[in-house]
Amino acid sequence: MARGAKALVTGGAGFMGSHLCDYLLDEMGFEVVALDDLSGGFEDNVPKGATFVKGSVVDHVLVDRLFAEHRFDYVYHLAAYAAEGLSHFIKRFNYENNLIGSVNLIDAAVNHEAKCFVFTSSIAVYGAGQVPMTEALEPRPEDPYGIAKHAVEQELRVSHEMFGLDSVIFRPHNVYGERQNLGDRYRNVIGIFMNRLMQGEELPVFGDGEQQRAFTYVKDVIPGIARSVQIEAARNRVFNVGSDHPFTVNRLAELVMDAMGVRAPVRHLPPRNEVKVAYSDHARFREVFSQACKDTPLEEGLRIMAAWAPTAGARRSAPYKSLEITRNLPPSWREVTR
Repeated sequence: MARGAKALVTGGAGFMGSHLCDYLLDEMGFEVVALDDLSGGFEDNVPKGATFVKGSVVDHVLVDRLFAEHRFDYVYHLAAYAAEGLSHFIKRFNYENNLIGSVNLIDAAVNHEAKCFVFTSSIAVYGAGQVPMTEALEPRPEDPYGIAKHAVEQELRVSHEMFGLDSVIFRPHNVYGERQNLGDRYRNVIGIFMNRLMQGEELPVFGDGEQQRAFTYVKDVIPGIARSVQIEAARNRVFNVGSDHPFTVNRLAELVMDAMGVRAPVRHLPPRNEVKVAYSDHARFREVFSQACKDTPLEEGLRIMAAWAPTAGARRSAPYKSLEITRNLPPSWREVTR
């Protein structure tokens, strides 16, 4: 594939998006436009060499203008408001940003004949299915975030059937690493733990802490996502991608404290409505991609992130103020959303 292809990266000032911009520029020689509304990202995350546009995927006029101006070969859609648990209480906001915004991009990709649309979905589409979760399972999402992600997957399927738009869908899970928004109160448990340790605060854990998740270091998954547009066998398929090794949240708290060199009490909060055990199988990814996804040991990845975290500093981001539903809101969230 010729260098110099044009790519749009949504969420390009965010955590995963900025790492993807780095890779597309440095390793693949692409021209990159990073679109981000800075609701969770930071402009200084955008690498030099990428064209930054401040704006939202919800703004279909802006999206259409960018496609007309740049004629993107590839779309990498990472922008999302990914607070899975909070999505029950912000349904309209969730669907506007995570579904309607995605549809705006799909419309533009069809109209301007993009060659491939890469979408980061989530293992939230599976719900409380069998583990390890495989792509053959019937999706049964249990929260509005997962429902929106699954709807976009279905929209890409029918857009291929109707208009010939090729896509590659990834379902990553619990990705962590440098540039994660440490001030986010509602998502990214590792970032929350590190941020609270830097502020001398206790670590909040919902329920008994025996929830199981596999945590994925960001630089392990970015190469596969970036290079997927070059792999014909990946077109119009869905791939789990990430770590194979689950940990309980209790064990994670211990490992984060070890990496930071700081001890703090763990405060167990009332349980919230969430899938208890969630980790996925990656056999399909290994079969189709020539190089298996690297699986950095959690202890090593945490050390890397812990070395970076003080350079970002402890952050106190503004709480989410526009709840649409307050019934059954976890008490710990009620404290920071009013």
